[in-house]
Amino acid sequence: MAAFALHHQLQTLPAWLLFAAAVGLLALLRSSIAALRWAFVTFLRPGKDVRRYGSWAVVTGSTDGIGRAFALQLARKGLNLVLVGRNPDKLRDVSDAIRARHPAASVETVVVDLAGDLAEGVARLQKAVQGLDVGILVNNAGVSYPYARFFHEVDEELLRSLIKVNVEGVTRVTQAVLPGMLERKRGAIVNIGSGAAIVIPSEPLYGVYAATKAYIDQFSRCLYVEYKGKGIDVQCQVPLYVATKMASIRRSSFFVPSPDTYARAALRCIGYEPRCTPYWPHSLIWCLLSAIPESVIDHWRLGFCMNIRKRGQLKDAKSKEN
Repeated sequence: MAAFALHHQLQTLPAWLLFAAAVGLLALLRSSIAALRWAFVTFLRPGKDVRRYGSWAVVTGSTDGIGRAFALQLARKGLNLVLVGRNPDKLRDVSDAIRARHPAASVETVVVDLAGDLAEGVARLQKAVQGLDVGILVNNAGVSYPYARFFHEVDEELLRSLIKVNVEGVTRVTQAVLPGMLERKRGAIVNIGSGAAIVIPSEPLYGVYAATKAYIDQFSRCLYVEYKGKGIDVQCQVPLYVATKMASIRRSSFFVPSPDTYARAALRCIGYEPRCTPYWPHSLIWCLLSAIPESVIDHWRLGFCMNIRKRGQLKDAKSKEN
């Protein structure tokens, strides 16, 4: 009887209202599924055993920040390391620190200046990895602006460095390491992108940097599609701010993790989605920003970056006076 009454009441409702209710229920169901999936991926899904890819990992930009933290975490997981960087002294310091913490890990270092002679540097890297069971490549090396500036203020040296390191460097290092993975039919390539290219609609006064990171995102996605059937997982990780020298942030916080905190989260994501934001508070920010009109975000970012530019100019002026 109650079911009949409900059916009768539904028949009396206008069609547009029933349609709107159905759409609302579907949207609620979709949102609920997305929230449950996010909770599972963030808190419950186990990380893959990175040793399944191979016994060695190559990490570029390994002397500071995220790259150094990645190297330490990979060694903790039982992998041997090929550390790539431009400063021999810093490479030695990092390799000594890794050996001290993880005596079982073998560590090789390769000096490559990605802003310099790439052909020579990549040739050294190819020689170093020849015969090694390299299962993971972490393309972390990157450069940004010293501080925010308009595009017409970007000098030739900075422009060349941004494109050479962030675009050509990532491409050529990948090209050097990938063939060995194909021969072994297994591997994982992790490219470090940036929220400046993906999470927000624009990053004014950092235009070239953001554009190079957009290249990394698309490059990663294409390789993911090309090689997922060949046993190779390609992923672009999209962090927001991390407390590193490049970000000019000294102290970590809930929304700005330390490199070690980020690297621990990043390792758990290897081998899954082609694009991810490993540190879960960053994904909350991404969700919030996606609900805000792009014009509002553009206005906010422009003002934010203008303040960074002003502080940078003042710092430059003081250094010239001294």
